[in-house]
Amino acid sequence: MKAKRQKDITAIFREGTLIDRALAAATREAIRRHKQAGVPMAIWRDGKTVLVDAAELEPKPRKRRPKPRTQHGRR
Repeated sequence: MKAKRQKDITAIFREGTLIDRALAAATREAIRRHKQAGVPMAIWRDGKTVLVDAAELEPKPRKRRPKPRTQHGRR
């Protein structure tokens, strides 16, 4: 098994992709937990903080990343 290459923190912040993915995953998990517990969730909507009933919460679907192509265009 190959070890994952570590990026330095400056590169991570500059690129932003890893941070965006972590925030999206945390949002999905928070919504899942609120739905499971049946408690409303505070969200920001139209410049205001509002409580949304757990039954109305819908997580954003995960974006699928395209698989990287090899040198010859094959996967």
